[in-house]
Amino acid sequence: MELTIPIEDPSRRGALYGTGDRNLRLIRAAFDVRISARENVVHIGGADEAVRKASCVIEDIQRFLRDHEDVSDEWVQDSIDQAGMDGKAGSGAPIDVFLSATTITPKGEGQRQYVEAILKHDLTFCLGPAGTGKTFLAVAVSITLLKQHKIKRIVLARPAVEAGEKLGYLPGDLQAKVNPYLRPLFDAMHDMMPFDQIRRFLQNDVIEVIPLAFMRGRTLNHSAIILDEAQNSTVSQMLMFLTRLGHHSRMVVTGDDSQSDLPNSESSGLIDAVRRLETVEGVATVRLTKGDIVRHPLVQDVVERYSRVDRNVRE
Repeated sequence: MELTIPIEDPSRRGALYGTGDRNLRLIRAAFDVRISARENVVHIGGADEAVRKASCVIEDIQRFLRDHEDVSDEWVQDSIDQAGMDGKAGSGAPIDVFLSATTITPKGEGQRQYVEAILKHDLTFCLGPAGTGKTFLAVAVSITLLKQHKIKRIVLARPAVEAGEKLGYLPGDLQAKVNPYLRPLFDAMHDMMPFDQIRRFLQNDVIEVIPLAFMRGRTLNHSAIILDEAQNSTVSQMLMFLTRLGHHSRMVVTGDDSQSDLPNSESSGLIDAVRRLETVEGVATVRLTKGDIVRHPLVQDVVERYSRVDRNVRE
């Protein structure tokens, strides 16, 4: 199959091709196609399915460059991975965040369903292994809702499993002790808004990042409320958290039910809540798999090998 794709904006050819035609070389290697650029067109040749997937990536890059000056290698690789999974790059609508140079798009059908579930339901549970974007997408959607004035604040919570005698040995005041547990939530926010804006929102309580225990006794209206690492919450803690949901609010609970740091005698509040609430109207449960992992490609192999060991132990 041979396909010719016209270049929308010839002045952006350099950005489309990448430095030293790097983007074209990445596409060629990924799909084993012949690809060349002459004047204002890109020629692709090879097996039908491979050409179709390669053309999806070229079109995806062109769409991205309509609103951005350049495209990173990481973004191109994400587009290639997405096209390789289902042949249709950029399957989810972009999520609007505060950094104009950043475009966040669900990668794959699982992530697309997850984002849709958050937007359509008051309470969403998301379970899956590390690297599937559970927390990152929840924060991104919450920031979009804040930017669109659909909510007034974002509350991000995490269990501090080591709270007690072990936490007490850490230096500093209480905030300094719990900051290591909350660091992943700050990391996600830094990819979506400028540092000064994060600091301003934190000072004005527009964004609040707190240990789960600090949620007790509150009712949160007009808020996006996220509980991260929920597999490390107890049943009573989960009940306490879920009953914080107020009017005009959205709640997202994320976790990996295959990994828990709770003592063996404690039941996971996440697993218990999903079981109890699976048939309740207004509650969505999304399960992501290792196929949704968007971190370094090795993470997918690590998850697969460890789950294989776990299966052998059970058998």
